[in-house]
Amino acid sequence: MNEADALRAASLLESAGYRPVARADAAGLLLLNTCVVRQQAEDKIYSRLTYVAELKQKHPDLVVALMGCLVGKNPRETARLRERFPFVDLFLPPSDLAPLRAFLEARGFSPARAADDDLPPPPLPDSQTGRSVVAHLPVVLGCSHACTYCVIPYRRGGERSRPSAEILAEAAALAARGVREIILLGQIVDRYGLDRPGEIYLPELLRRVAAVPGLARVRFLTSHPRWITDDLIAAVATVPGLAPYFEIPVQAGSDAVLAAMRRGYTAGEYEALVAKVRAAVPGVGLSTDVIVGFPGETAAQFEDSMALMRRIDPDMIRIAKYSPRPLTYSARHLPDDVPEAEKERRRVAMEAQLRARLTEKNAPLLGQTVEILVETIEKTGRRHGRTPDYKPVFVDASSAAPGELIQARITWAGPFSLIAEAL
Repeated sequence: MNEADALRAASLLESAGYRPVARADAAGLLLLNTCVVRQQAEDKIYSRLTYVAELKQKHPDLVVALMGCLVGKNPRETARLRERFPFVDLFLPPSDLAPLRAFLEARGFSPARAADDDLPPPPLPDSQTGRSVVAHLPVVLGCSHACTYCVIPYRRGGERSRPSAEILAEAAALAARGVREIILLGQIVDRYGLDRPGEIYLPELLRRVAAVPGLARVRFLTSHPRWITDDLIAAVATVPGLAPYFEIPVQAGSDAVLAAMRRGYTAGEYEALVAKVRAAVPGVGLSTDVIVGFPGETAAQFEDSMALMRRIDPDMIRIAKYSPRPLTYSARHLPDDVPEAEKERRRVAMEAQLRARLTEKNAPLLGQTVEILVETIEKTGRRHGRTPDYKPVFVDASSAAPGELIQARITWAGPFSLIAEAL
């Protein structure tokens, strides 16, 4: 979501005549887009702001804009940030470019406008930034689910689905610019349309986006186990262009921990959902998220998570150590009682299990032919792209341009990436 917001901010600036530069100390306007989903991400922001403060002292005319979840939606939080970082000129809430647009207009620029001032403009067809053949397209902003550990509802606000007509127009504009793959985004993307009476739901939205001329693939993330419907699974199974891939965070393998997280399902229900998806979509790629060291998680409950990962056998796990986030229920009411060293031990153990399993799981791919959407060209000339089920592949002996679909034979299979030779 932050990548999508940053692209739209860049497009807005370009519509007003700004152009990107390679170095921060050469910029006339510097925008920092922030994430606070974990403490480590927030610490990086403060470190970067220290550097920006020094840069502002050397270049007093530099305009500094701070955007994203650190700013959040609460005016009181913004006031505190203004006091702490007086060198910042603009504060932009997540996915809200209205302050930046007002700043540009006050300086005599006429930037592009969106249909709704609470939403960013679509990328410009001649944009100098974000020329990737893969684009993220937000369809649900914010979240109202409020898992006990998650700061997103407090920072990005409640769930808001964008109008489907606006989404489809933006998808067509992206395709016209050369984008070949679109990823529809939402904190719980499966809930698209549920908050807009008369609106279509995610399966139909996916069908319509997949039909946009020029697109080769369409994906969506992030799903929530409670909101994946049979219609959604059927759409992925049957609609050409919908990539066979689901990202379904589980977060824990212990029912007691899942209840403390307020996830709304059991480990058994999650496992049954994965079985249903795999039965309907042969060869589907599946990734998940797991938090280790949640308050009260015992060693035995962590082993429940390890066992669940062995049973569902995902293609990727994003493993995060729990860190308390301000305003969340867990930070206010649950003691952070798993020592940091134990959190790290659990993270390392799960990553080692994943690495060993993916090494074994990917070995049979050696010699197989796969379809790859070329995304970038490495400095070595290698092409980089992904298979339909989202495996990253580096391709030798190819002259394909980004955006082309090519066939390649796997020559090396590692746990987290593949190497292939173009056919």
